[in-house]
Amino acid sequence: MKWQWWGLALIPIVAGLVIASLMMDIPTLTNPVIYMRVDLGTLAAIVGVALSVLVTVGLVLWRWAGRRGEQRATGVHAQVAEERRQFLQRLDHELKNPLTAIRAGLANLANGRATAPQQEALASVEAQVLRLSRLTSDLRKLAELETRPLERVPLDVAELLREAVTLAQEQPEAEARQFTLTLPQAPWPVPDVLGDWDLLFLATYNLLDNALKFTRPGDTVEVRAFEGGAFVVIEVADTGPGILEEEVSRVWEELYRGQGARGVPGSGLGLALVRAIVERHGGRVTLRSREGQGTVVTMRLPVL
Repeated sequence: MKWQWWGLALIPIVAGLVIASLMMDIPTLTNPVIYMRVDLGTLAAIVGVALSVLVTVGLVLWRWAGRRGEQRATGVHAQVAEERRQFLQRLDHELKNPLTAIRAGLANLANGRATAPQQEALASVEAQVLRLSRLTSDLRKLAELETRPLERVPLDVAELLREAVTLAQEQPEAEARQFTLTLPQAPWPVPDVLGDWDLLFLATYNLLDNALKFTRPGDTVEVRAFEGGAFVVIEVADTGPGILEEEVSRVWEELYRGQGARGVPGSGLGLALVRAIVERHGGRVTLRSREGQGTVVTMRLPVL
């Protein structure tokens, strides 16, 4: 593209020189008409040079202005992202202590002489307080992803998935679910990826946590990984109730919770965090679901 612009700038001078050479390509200068042709040829060459200079200056100024505009836009975006991160960090900090105090007070009340209806009300309030605490924490994490530098190191995908599945199996809900981890060994194992271990572990565990929340006792949770072209493909699938077709396109929205999420603990930011993490690593994430059959979330990460 750069050479195309410079080629455009050279068109006038080339045209001027061609015209000049044609008009001056004569054997003798004894004829007055010929003198005029020589003068016109010289004038054409001068005009061509002048136009080339003007076009070059114009192109340089245009590209400079474009770059300045891009830099300003990038600077504004970075400033907005940083202000958002700082605001959410302050919000998380300011709410953390009051929410902790409220939870402690609720625990003390629950241990007192509360009646059964009061105990139920206290449990409901505590659940909402816990959800608010998770919400502010997840919002801060999401904002930090926009500016946080990534620690890009070679990662063993198989090891990461084993650790994530092991941690998920330690959850109380996992006892009634059947877990399956499939990692190919022949003809070669899953290749490494370049990325931040903590963030990719968080993304994988968020998907497993979602699978545990939205499945029922006896359901199956499968984790699969394989090489797909220039990507390592990681799938987290379950045999849960699935997602309504009209809601599938909205599950990546921040704070969005569909009909099936009502009454299920969560902040509505889990999948938004997953998408932000995968895209920061140069990958992409998709979701397929069939109502009444289950859901598959697929992460594609560039091969190292």
